[in-house]
Amino acid sequence: MEPEEGEDRTPLLKEPQPDTVPACCSARYNLALLACFGFFLLYALRVNLSVALVDMVEPNTSLAKNVTSNVCAEHSSTTNVPRNTTGEKYSWDADTQGWILGSFFYGYIITQIPGGYLASKIGGKLLLGFGIFGTSVFTLLTPLAANLGVGYLIAVRALEGLGEGVTFPAMHSMWSSWAPPLERSKLLSISYAGAQLGTVVSLPLSGLICYYMNWVYVFYIFGALGVLWWFFWMFLVSDTPETHRTISLAEREYILSSLKDQLSTQKSVPWRPMLESLPLWAIVVAHFSYNWTFYTLLTLLPTYMKEILRFDAQENGFLSALPYFGCWLCIILSGQIADYLREKQNFSTVCVRKCFTLIGMIGPAVFLVAAGFIGCNYALAVAFVTISTTLGGFCTSGYSINHLDIAPSYAGILLGITNSFATIPGWWGQLLPKTSLIIILWENGRWFSILLPLLIYLEQFSLHYLQVEKFRTGQSVDITCIGTEGDVEIPKLC
Repeated sequence: MEPEEGEDRTPLLKEPQPDTVPACCSARYNLALLACFGFFLLYALRVNLSVALVDMVEPNTSLAKNVTSNVCAEHSSTTNVPRNTTGEKYSWDADTQGWILGSFFYGYIITQIPGGYLASKIGGKLLLGFGIFGTSVFTLLTPLAANLGVGYLIAVRALEGLGEGVTFPAMHSMWSSWAPPLERSKLLSISYAGAQLGTVVSLPLSGLICYYMNWVYVFYIFGALGVLWWFFWMFLVSDTPETHRTISLAEREYILSSLKDQLSTQKSVPWRPMLESLPLWAIVVAHFSYNWTFYTLLTLLPTYMKEILRFDAQENGFLSALPYFGCWLCIILSGQIADYLREKQNFSTVCVRKCFTLIGMIGPAVFLVAAGFIGCNYALAVAFVTISTTLGGFCTSGYSINHLDIAPSYAGILLGITNSFATIPGWWGQLLPKTSLIIILWENGRWFSILLPLLIYLEQFSLHYLQVEKFRTGQSVDITCIGTEGDVEIPKLC
């Protein structure tokens, strides 16, 4: 039976893709894996200072009056003395530390939209590669900057932010040329999952490096790995399938044929239609809302573990990383599930994006609210926070990929726009007095319940408009048909 006009359906491939277009060891999946390592290092370079800063600051310099001594019982009366205390110590108060941590976002927010625009003009390979390379070099200079003075350190962190700011728009721009429509969720979830894995590894590993070695090695080790990754990226990656040196002919034709009706031939950027697009602003709302939770936890979770639940430094590092490990697993699995639903079960792209965004927003909100009611139940506290962060991984196959659905040719610019707004919570959160705020939030957990209806309202707005459209024509690009190229069946837009 033919679908009715206007019905939201996506007839996809009924048969498995032929062996001539393999996924294993293919150029597009090699790109996803190398990008995964890149974003792993990117987030390791971003969060390592928050761990090292504890060891860089003189004891009791940043502590306000301790009002949490009776909040939860101590787990142990044993005090762990660091085995290595040779690192330089600095007299930075809590406000100064907030400015140091927040300075990263001053640079990060500036290069989002320019990064997307440049990627559409010169390609994402050089932009992403030199973005991570520059961040790595400035990370290597961090110990020197700290010795020179807090102003130099703030400047170096801001420059790191400038480098990282171009990376996500550049990657989105590259995927607009590399990701077949039916594999977008898989490929992008693999590449961006590296960010969560970088948080998982760098939080406890940075703590161990500080404990057994010296805080300066946190920056030297991760910075050197970033430079090493850059050499592999520059040698193995190409901006497009046409310029890749080792891609098979079958894979090249498969990718190009599946994308030829999606990419615009218009040379100028349609800025006005973009800014007037409700789907774009729906993604802005979703991106801002998700990052509010993400950056709040990234900023306050170690403090919550230490000041409220009273875990020691070693426990804190591993337990603070546990939620991000769950999120990493969820991102990988949800990407596979999303494309399976679209390809095998004939779910429309719009339906999948809406459902995954809904799960990735409402689920974390419910468990974060619940965490405010459980007091000093350590097991439930860790479980609720872990489940909350894990469920947020569904958003990667929801709004996070929708830029490529609504306008593949301008995906990098669109991500730059939405990520500019989504960076505001990260910048704002670093300037908060962490200890005082986390105590207020914990002691007034029931107050959070008033935020849930507001979040649901914002997400209903987001989900209502989270759809697939073309800026140039205003027509839907969600209907996929089967076309034939030689003996190979290829999904095409019709």
